Amino acid sequence: MSEVEGGVRVDVWLWAARLYKHRSGAAEACTGGHVLVNDAPAKPAKKVKPGDRVQAETPGGLRVVVVVGLSVQRRPAPEASALYEDHSPPPPPPDPWARVFREAGAGRPTSKDRRQLDRLRGDGWE
Repeated sequence: MSEVEGGVRVDVWLWAARLYKHRSGAAEACTGGHVLVNDAPAKPAKKVKPGDRVQAETPGGLRVVVVVGLSVQRRPAPEASALYEDHSPPPPPPDPWARVFREAGAGRPTSKDRRQLDRLRGDGWE
């Protein structure tokens, strides 16, 4: 972790902390209003410093973190996770119906699909 005077750009920090795979993705998220720093929308050039609360809607879901360290380089995952304290809410439970419903136009359900649906509804033989 390299300590930087005056803070680090939020898009660079999000990338270095491995919340986004690419810096351009972090910058797009900031521009799109998906990143809040201390509960205020953040542009990519907004500086973050230790103690700031960053809330980001990442491809993996909502992440709420408190900045602990600063870095402008992307480091290995164990070092990157030392840059923040994670206060993210737990992910929502998986929807049991999501795996049963089929794509439109997928054709006739198979016997396996029917058994899964019966098991889920509770009106199967099992």
